Amino acid sequence: MTALLSVIGLGKKFGGLQAVQDLDLTLNEGEILGLIGPNGAGKSTVFNLINGVFPPDAGRALLEGREITGEPPYRVARYGLARAHQIVQPLLGMSVLDNCTVGACFGRENLPLHRAREVAREVAQGVGLGDRLDTLASTLTTAGKKRLELARALSARPRVLLLDEVLAGLNPTESERMVHTLRRIRESGIAILMIEHIMRAVMSLSDRIVVLNLGRKLAEGTPQEIANNPEVIAAYLGDPQRMPEAEGVE
Repeated sequence: MTALLSVIGLGKKFGGLQAVQDLDLTLNEGEILGLIGPNGAGKSTVFNLINGVFPPDAGRALLEGREITGEPPYRVARYGLARAHQIVQPLLGMSVLDNCTVGACFGRENLPLHRAREVAREVAQGVGLGDRLDTLASTLTTAGKKRLELARALSARPRVLLLDEVLAGLNPTESERMVHTLRRIRESGIAILMIEHIMRAVMSLSDRIVVLNLGRKLAEGTPQEIANNPEVIAAYLGDPQRMPEAEGVE
């Protein structure tokens, strides 16, 4: 397999807190890699280090062999890495189409406006927003805003997509639809690194899973290996969303 994203010895400290320490991971072409762990494990910090929100104190991040360590988010997006945030950040006063057009204009292909709008329409249709192109982002439901966040990231035509709790706040029906959408995205050739607390979904979607605890890698393996790992189970004890068996959302 070809590694699209490589993280080597990544570390970040905030004051006296070691948020991430000596983290190695790889995301391969055509793969979904789950990143899980208890609250406060450092998962979102890892995303912030990869896509340039924070500079790391140690380590490197490579995208298709290109050094992206410490690059600002807009440049990382140009290189082919896009992110959908846990707390959605749509441009509320703009339409669905315009939100997606912004993603296309500032993405990997640096598209001119007319072509960016074509891509935006295509992507919005693909995530189930084709009939809402002229709808203001501010009027969408939670599920609609989640899909818009995803569509805007996809409009950047990334090679790698970072998804931060894209299922959070969705009801079971909406979650199932989103899972099917994510499978289609992977089938299109985009590799996905995802943080998710809904364990049945991440177990179903992921080819491999990396578990963080207290900023360090606790375990890595297939969903079945992770579900049966005693150290992982111990890390989740006392959490209301403790590790279930490796049965997925279909």
